[in-house]
Amino acid sequence: MKSLTSLSSRQHNQGRRGYLLSRLLLTALMLLTAPGCQYVLMLGYLIGGPPQEQPLFERDTGQSMTDRDVRAAVICYAPDELKYRFSDLDHIIASRITNQLAGRKIEVIPYDDVRIWLAENPDWDEASDLGADFDVTFVVFVDVSDFSLYERNGNSLFRGRCDAMIRVYEMDAEGDGQQIFTAEIESLYPTEVPRSASEVSFDAFRMEYIFRLSDEIGRLFYPYHRGDLFQDTVDRRSVYGARILFA
Repeated sequence: MKSLTSLSSRQHNQGRRGYLLSRLLLTALMLLTAPGCQYVLMLGYLIGGPPQEQPLFERDTGQSMTDRDVRAAVICYAPDELKYRFSDLDHIIASRITNQLAGRKIEVIPYDDVRIWLAENPDWDEASDLGADFDVTFVVFVDVSDFSLYERNGNSLFRGRCDAMIRVYEMDAEGDGQQIFTAEIESLYPTEVPRSASEVSFDAFRMEYIFRLSDEIGRLFYPYHRGDLFQDTVDRRSVYGARILFA
């Protein structure tokens, strides 16, 4: 048993050395064939991976959700006709976006706490009302105007669509909020061809699309790799299938 373990260890070490050697050879080859300043860019790419894209919120405001001592809260509004067709749509979207931000090391109020606040404050008027009670730095307000899961004029093909206005309010020491960021999203998924309803259930596709939508919105606030984007994005400022417009 000892000899088998020793052999396995030697094979692992040899494989590891071979992997490192191949990376070094690849690096050397690319550096030798790269002109000028691309040496440094390629070396950084090979060592640290592809560069990250700065989120639109940071580019537009000069502020970051990931800064120390910054806390955020997410709230979503959807009209009654949409919530009638898609139960708890506003809560599901806000909860998923909250989880996306938390997963990217953004300090965010748990959505269960936000939902309790909404139940206790059914007549809330401004998103900043939430920010004042939770003493946060930013409130992310997702205002959904349209949401659908089926391809138009039918129910045999799935294609997720969502139109929403994303607004961010910055809270001051007195509990007042000032709108500092706006982006309009027109989300479409899949972008090329719809999914057959015979291949996936309604509930499965709904959650698949909401996961996708939450990342589309989340990328407004956290860095991402350009290589992670789908090849069929609508334009150069799109993430996945979402087209980002500006007010």
